[in-house]
Amino acid sequence: MIANSRYYKIADLNIKLSFEKTKYSIDCLLPSFKPFFKDTIDGDLFFECAVNDELQPVSKEKRERIRTFETGNGATIVDQLKDGGYQYIIKDINGNECALLIANKNFDQCNCALKGNYNMRCFGLNNVLMLIFAFAGSRHQTVLMHASLVRENDYGYAFIAKSGVGKSTQVSMWLRYIPGCDLMNDDNPVIRIIKGKPYIYGSPWSGKTPCYRNVKAKLGAVTRIRHAQQNSIEQLKAIEAFASVLPSCSIMKWDEDIFTRICMIVSKIVETTNIYTLHCLPDQEAAVICHQNITKSKK
Repeated sequence: MIANSRYYKIADLNIKLSFEKTKYSIDCLLPSFKPFFKDTIDGDLFFECAVNDELQPVSKEKRERIRTFETGNGATIVDQLKDGGYQYIIKDINGNECALLIANKNFDQCNCALKGNYNMRCFGLNNVLMLIFAFAGSRHQTVLMHASLVRENDYGYAFIAKSGVGKSTQVSMWLRYIPGCDLMNDDNPVIRIIKGKPYIYGSPWSGKTPCYRNVKAKLGAVTRIRHAQQNSIEQLKAIEAFASVLPSCSIMKWDEDIFTRICMIVSKIVETTNIYTLHCLPDQEAAVICHQNITKSKK
């Protein structure tokens, strides 16, 4: 059994992880967190999480089942605790339990237990930390967005879509055909509102593409990708923009407080950022048309 702790700074937010009684070290289970490691931190903690494999589920009389939802690569079982906190059980695609998370209402004090082999524990811990980050963020003007993120001239451009539609493909077109671009994150960047302005960050969660960069940019635009037979782009009005952006943010509709806060953050993003829909083919012309339109106000 291993006992140690680590500090990380993700999107300029301080995190503490403690391993009390578990099989593997933090560094072993979280290689994607290495660029975010800090020897020491200044300021308050965003959240802290203790990993202890002896942690047990909360007794049934002290919790209520909210729902089980499919994640595409597994399932998550959610219970609300009588004290307002939450319990999550993370399962992989084979139905194996990989992690137990018990969080307080604010998601700033959390405990988890890991199960199974090395791969199951990596999967469980990464999902636990992503959940905590997403929901703790609601109190810090912060959202975790399902998007692919490219940067040009100090602005980050986020592309959103349902899984498999082609947000990563569109970003790859930018990287191939638009000079001076770089990939910031390919699955879960972080957006923060700081002094009324939106900024977007890389994160340790980047899907199938290993792009774990501790980088920051001003948010330039958010663009939803839709397949089409001809390339075109439209800027959305406020209501349409809100409806486009919200589904790509990690939310908990069953928690009124967290959901309301995230909706307020999305409203601020829509108020301060141009939101588009790109109807496109996966080709160079789509990238050029998109780039010409969404970056024109940044030049």
